[in-house]
Amino acid sequence: MKHASYAAVAFALALAPAIAPAPADAKGCLKGALVGGVAGHFAGHHGVTGAIGGCIVGHHLAKEKTKQQAAEHSAAPGAQPSAPPAQSPN
Repeated sequence: MKHASYAAVAFALALAPAIAPAPADAKGCLKGALVGGVAGHFAGHHGVTGAIGGCIVGHHLAKEKTKQQAAEHSAAPGAQPSAPPAQSPN
């Protein structure tokens, strides 16, 4: 019986990395949640709702900024872009 429990524990430990969740990519979410939470608190005590909305918006803006930076870095040196990049509201 003792060997069966050791085998069960070893099996569970072997599977733990396979079923563990992937790390979250929260770029922009924390800053957006902080700003949104404060704004929501002052706008009628809706801090949690503001934090959720701020996280969504902050993550979106960080994703757009990363995409814009990648586009700038991938452009050939000396090449002129066809249109100026859109500026994100800050």
